[in-house]
Amino acid sequence: MSHVRRSETRCRADISSPKSAGPLWFGSVIASTLAALDSSPRSRRSHILRIDHPSREPANSSRQSYTRTHTFAIMSPPAPVDVEMRGDTDTSALSVPDPLTVNGIPGWREKMAQMPTGVAAACSSDMFKSPACYTKPKAKRFEHRFSTEAKSRKVRVSDASTLKTAARFLKNPGMISLGGGLPSPEYFPFEHLDIKVPTPPGFSPEATKQSGSVLRAGKHDIKEGSSVYDLEIALNYGQATGAAQLLRFVTEHTEIIHKPPYSDWQCTLTAGSTYAWDTALRLLTERGDFILMEEYTFASAAETAFPLGLKALAVPIDEQGLIPEAMDALLTNWDEQARGARKPFVLYTIPTGQNPTGATQSAERRRAVYLVAQKHDVIIVEDEPYYFLQMQPYVGQGAPSVPPPANHDEFIKSLVPSFLSLDVDGRVVRLESFSKVVAPGTRVGWIVASEQIVERFVRNFETSSQNPSGISQMVLYKLLDEHWGHSGYLDWLINLRMEYTERRDALLKSCEKHLPREIAHWAPPAAGMFHWIEIDWRKHPGIAAGKTRDAIEEDIFMSAVDHQVLLSRGSWFKADSSVVEEKMFFRATYAAASSEKIDEAISRFAECLRGEFKL
Repeated sequence: MSHVRRSETRCRADISSPKSAGPLWFGSVIASTLAALDSSPRSRRSHILRIDHPSREPANSSRQSYTRTHTFAIMSPPAPVDVEMRGDTDTSALSVPDPLTVNGIPGWREKMAQMPTGVAAACSSDMFKSPACYTKPKAKRFEHRFSTEAKSRKVRVSDASTLKTAARFLKNPGMISLGGGLPSPEYFPFEHLDIKVPTPPGFSPEATKQSGSVLRAGKHDIKEGSSVYDLEIALNYGQATGAAQLLRFVTEHTEIIHKPPYSDWQCTLTAGSTYAWDTALRLLTERGDFILMEEYTFASAAETAFPLGLKALAVPIDEQGLIPEAMDALLTNWDEQARGARKPFVLYTIPTGQNPTGATQSAERRRAVYLVAQKHDVIIVEDEPYYFLQMQPYVGQGAPSVPPPANHDEFIKSLVPSFLSLDVDGRVVRLESFSKVVAPGTRVGWIVASEQIVERFVRNFETSSQNPSGISQMVLYKLLDEHWGHSGYLDWLINLRMEYTERRDALLKSCEKHLPREIAHWAPPAAGMFHWIEIDWRKHPGIAAGKTRDAIEEDIFMSAVDHQVLLSRGSWFKADSSVVEEKMFFRATYAAASSEKIDEAISRFAECLRGEFKL
């Protein structure tokens, strides 16, 4: 039961919860309260929700039960249109739940409802988000940006993929299923799966061989009480959201790292970021549309868009990535009649360790880009496979290296704020991936966006990819959740930072040692896997004989191949192939080769350049 008292500026709700209430129940109550406030005058900005919750007996208590009172400060949903980022809502006088932390995960999980298990068990991020999420405003609505395909898909969960909908009844006690086409687990030819993985802090291959842990996933672990996830579940059909067990981990991870500033954000697992990008295009665009992209971009992202009848609008970049003033000018001056298309409203960006340029947008740059997106009602697709490959500062030859972060908090604070963490509107679709921080062959990633957008992704996945590989989800769950936990995963990410910093530094020192500075120029990358080298092609002796820029690029590339070193030509990454390039770049990666091989490769490339430019 609840009782609500309204005043001119605030309403108060007092509710008693059931003993079994978990985060999903708390979330639904808070969400329902927010919905009830939608019709409230905008002057009613903050509200109080007090929940009396029968809790477990504390260890030092002789009583059988006791009641814990949770008091939440709840914000009214945002106004339909805000041109500038909001920040004027004051709840300093109210009690707000503490944000979720790595150390707080075990205690929070004890309060949660039982993990959904069973074949194709339905789940959502609302089951795993902490109460702190629900004190924030709800996202704006973006149905006006959905494509014809997105709008044509069924809307309600009960109208979702017919066969998947029936699976929710499998959890009913005593249910005998003759309805679904689920194969019997007894015919799965896998009894158990063993994997050997590093145990923190011994992450090196040598340490793993000597003292790594062997993780076992059996077919009947749930029945035997040894795990909440087993091969009987993982190897069968699943929900399009992915397995609840892994979804819980990525939801908690998202909340800890990014703390999205609106309440109704969701995660759903994907079969990798490239597929998620393909789906985003299908949900948000029509044939003939333009999409905003950095002038040099991930080649596969552009190649995904073009067969869908889309065109790239190349936005100029500098050493900090996308230039917001240039993006604003392109959109402000857009001429629909001359272009033959409506104004673009989807931005694809790689903000951290950009591929191919290695540029990383600063916090100030991201805020400026976000304001432009608000001004023109643009949805930002934030592709972030390199987010956790942010490295220590480059200090140059002979200087002592910068020590690693002292702890998890220092590491998290050192990360550049994501667009998701700035997203007060719910206009960001964040593409996450395990490809660069665990292994690309897992083909598992996830997206984070507002509930209305994620719901459209899920409806698409139900009849396309269906769900990521069950074996991959099992391996990732065993490693990340059961073995490492959030603390161990952050230890691994810190380890990756230091390893990539060492390789990046080796490449830069080799460039300083070998490359002819009169024609080769670069900026040290702060994140990612790539080094972007500019070549002053106008100093090439072939210019006098009429050689073109493209011909010189081809000559340099083939000469490098002859010298047994392979770099990528910058022209391969042009978002708009019709744009005439004024500069010339080559992309080198420091991710795959050892420091010794990196030095030899740069030495060979330097020899190639000297030969081509007669230096």
